[in-house]
Amino acid sequence: MSEKIILGIDPGTNVMGYGLLKVVGNKASMIAMGVIDMRKEHDPYLRLGKIFERVTGIIDEFLPDEMAIEAPFFGKNVQSMLKLGRAQGVAIAAAIHHDVPIHEYAPLKIKMAITGQGQASKEQVAAMLTRLLNINDKDKVPFMDATDALAAAYCHFMQAGKPDISAGYHNWKDFINKNKSRISASQLNALKHK
Repeated sequence: MSEKIILGIDPGTNVMGYGLLKVVGNKASMIAMGVIDMRKEHDPYLRLGKIFERVTGIIDEFLPDEMAIEAPFFGKNVQSMLKLGRAQGVAIAAAIHHDVPIHEYAPLKIKMAITGQGQASKEQVAAMLTRLLNINDKDKVPFMDATDALAAAYCHFMQAGKPDISAGYHNWKDFINKNKSRISASQLNALKHK
């Protein structure tokens, strides 16, 4: 049975999230997640050095087969985008330095893969990942950057093939019938009329 490790990265200039998934066949499980906290480092270039050093350390420790990274979104603040792009570039450079293939996903695509809606909040993404990966409370971290990184890794896992849904659904109707408590009345009504 094929086995691989996916490293997910949520780029940031103050806090960068990372998450690791182990994929065995068509099932994924969380190995670890956390953040690289750079808020105490005031020099922007030393922050970039810390990103390279920490991402390199994570790669050396977990030996990921692939990296999934969230693409910077296009905001109005050019300075923020430049800083975010640099942080992403340094994380990518660390992966290239270790011959780890890189896959980039837009935030909208990641949210769609996890929650089914592109406008989902960070909290909704975290809640869905907690259910999908059976994440214990003791494994949760206070920063959503970590779950966003894990979401990038899970999105890549979803793109790589059809994951195994442990509940064993046969179709949407079967899913709805087995998950009525997770679906609101308005969603249920909308699904019935499709």
